[in-house]
Amino acid sequence: MKPPYYAVIFTSTRTSVDDGYAEMATKMVELAQQQEGFLGVESARNDVGITVSYWRDLESIKNWKNNLDHLDAQLKGRSKWYENYTVRIALVEREYSFD
Repeated sequence: MKPPYYAVIFTSTRTSVDDGYAEMATKMVELAQQQEGFLGVESARNDVGITVSYWRDLESIKNWKNNLDHLDAQLKGRSKWYENYTVRIALVEREYSFD
């Protein structure tokens, strides 16, 4: 990815309820990958889960947030899968890496 682009940082603490969580998480990644403006995703979970999705622009992020299947996942997340979560949206102006 070549900056500038946006990162949506989703940090969460899970409840003990699984009830379809893994299936929904997989479905959301697959669906996000089909969205206009999607650039990639990275995720890790220990005590706190962190998922960072990357987007071309704010309009793409807004469209993803309002996707009907994603809205359903958000409702289920609040009602049974997450104790809490925070979403942060950041503009990535520069990046570098080591391979």
